[in-house]
Formats: sequence, C-alpha cells, structure tokens
Amino acid sequence: MLTRRAVWLPVAVLGLSACRPRSRTTSVAIDGPSAVGGPFQLVDADGHPVTEAVLKGKWTAVYFGYTYCPDVCPTTLQALKEGLEKLGARGKDVQSILISVDPDHDTPAVMKAYVDNPGFPAGLKGFTGSVDQIKAAAKAYKVFYEKGPDGLVQHQSIIFLMDPQGRLARPLTGEQSPSEIAAQIGDAMRQAS
Repeated sequence: MLTRRAVWLPVAVLGLSACRPRSRTTSVAIDGPSAVGGPFQLVDADGHPVTEAVLKGKWTAVYFGYTYCPDVCPTTLQALKEGLEKLGARGKDVQSILISVDPDHDTPAVMKAYVDNPGFPAGLKGFTGSVDQIKAAAKAYKVFYEKGPDGLVQHQSIIFLMDPQGRLARPLTGEQSPSEIAAQIGDAMRQAS
C-alpha cells in the first residue's frame, strides 16, 4: 500500500499569464492531492460530452488556456510537448488536456483546429463548454481567469499533473523549462510506483 505525501504545500504566487497587458499575481494554496480537481462536464473537440472520467487510468497534464492567447498558452503547451519528449517512452503515458477559459470564442471546431498543432503535445485534447461549465471546472481546479474588454483573457498558467486515479500529483508552472517539466513528471511517476 502506497502512502501519499501532501503535495507542495502551499503553492505560492503562481503568476497570471501575460495574455493581457496588465498582469497580476495571486496565491493558490493547495492543501493536498484532493484539494484540486473534481467533477466537471465539458465538451470535447468533436462536440461529445466529457467528464472527469477521462482522467482515470492515465497520467494527465491539465492546462487551462484559450486558443486566442497570443503568447503564454502556446509557449506553455510547446514546453509541455518538449518535456514529455524528454521523458521518452514514459512521456507517451501522459495525456494532455487543454480546457478553454474562453467559451464564447472556443467552440469545439475552433478547439479541434487549435489542438492539432504539431508544436503541441501529441494527442492534445481540447475541451470547452458553456460559460457555467467552464466556471465550474475552473473552480474545481482553483483556477482564476478574467476576460477583458479587449477579448484577451488573464489567467493562471499552471499545468496540473494528475495521477491515474484523477488526483493532483503536483502543479507545474508555465514558466518551467522542458527539462524541469520532464524531471517533475518523472519524479511524480517514480514516487507513485
């Protein structure tokens, strides 16, 4: 029987992405593996309903962002791709999910075209939904986002590494290098075995 340690208590001052001209920082206290994540009801890029059940049985990197994001989202997704590649065969055991924080713009068709980018993790899944569905998912993951009048969304740049039971293994920041991402994911996988 494995014992789990509390996960990075607390995660302090996770920055907001520079998707808006003014940036702020905020603190997020994560009190353990069960404090982040939970039920959600969204729609995948093919328009099919999805729930948190998609997390079960696989390591999963969950990222909240949006397709119109000019800088931080694509940069973070590219770093995640490179980090997973550095893990070799173990990297193929990690599925990647982008949950939109801009449901007004990010329809399933828009998400489908966006996640197909070869610069992003192979098999990246894009989820969207109604404004209320996105709010509920963001609340479950303790993610702040705010759409400005210019259409850009200020949001936290956090990759949530979820274990095969759908529990938070550890948060990663969008500012980490691919090597740091690979090391953190590899370490979490080793600790779980």
